[in-house]
Amino acid sequence: MSHYYRLVVSCPDRLGIVSRVSTFISGYGGSITEASQHSDLESGRFFMRYEILADSIGMSHESLRDAFAPIAEEFEMDWALNDTSQRRRVVLMVSRESHCLVDLLYRWTAGELDCDLAAVISNHDDLRALVEWHGIPYHHVPVSADDKAPAFAEVQRLVDEARADCVVLARYMQILPPSLCERYAGRVINIHHSFLPSFAGAKPYHQAHQRGVKLIGATCHYVTEELDAGPIIEQDIHRVSHCHTPNDLVRFGRDVEKAVLARGLRWHLEDRVLVHGNKTVVFA
Repeated sequence: MSHYYRLVVSCPDRLGIVSRVSTFISGYGGSITEASQHSDLESGRFFMRYEILADSIGMSHESLRDAFAPIAEEFEMDWALNDTSQRRRVVLMVSRESHCLVDLLYRWTAGELDCDLAAVISNHDDLRALVEWHGIPYHHVPVSADDKAPAFAEVQRLVDEARADCVVLARYMQILPPSLCERYAGRVINIHHSFLPSFAGAKPYHQAHQRGVKLIGATCHYVTEELDAGPIIEQDIHRVSHCHTPNDLVRFGRDVEKAVLARGLRWHLEDRVLVHGNKTVVFA
């Protein structure tokens, strides 16, 4: 598999950014294999993602990062230079529903997700055998309705112990406390079984059925302190009619949920998602 450096940039828009960055890379013999840019005319913000063939550039990841730093400072960039040889460590969190977990495990074993699955954390013990069959540590952390703090303290310990770069709520049916949302800001991905911002909270398919909607959907988004209101990464829909029951909507929704979550996670792992405020630029 080819080895790349990924440069992702967000900065105030001005003339010369693309030229300066491209000239810098070519000056070291670097081959740009993929380039994406976007200028947001409303905010005056510029976004960029470059994939650079590592073997072409003749210097280490750390040296290239140090060499680029003066340009980043000149253009007031929020930026990262990531090395694809350093695989991201992902922790999955689940409850009892398995469809998203099963799909991610399959895609991981098939090589579709370039990451290491470091652990699975659940507030139930139902899915232990499935996870451990894949050779992944499974941690059962019950959450008491009377006092959730001890459970989430243990979740934080486990995530830190796993050295997780990303946490995925694959139908984890608990609300993370603000402290965890802040600690892992921009690194927790959730799948919500609704086409947000409509029908946030519990039982969205039943809410949708009561409203007689003709489209249902699912939303992959980053988790923030505000419930189901974080920056959206990906969404998709499925058409329904008056003939369908709430159970039909749930069944259709499962298919949409797992596909949307897998795309959102893959794009996050590939550094294709740039967050600006409560919105995202996705170079998919």
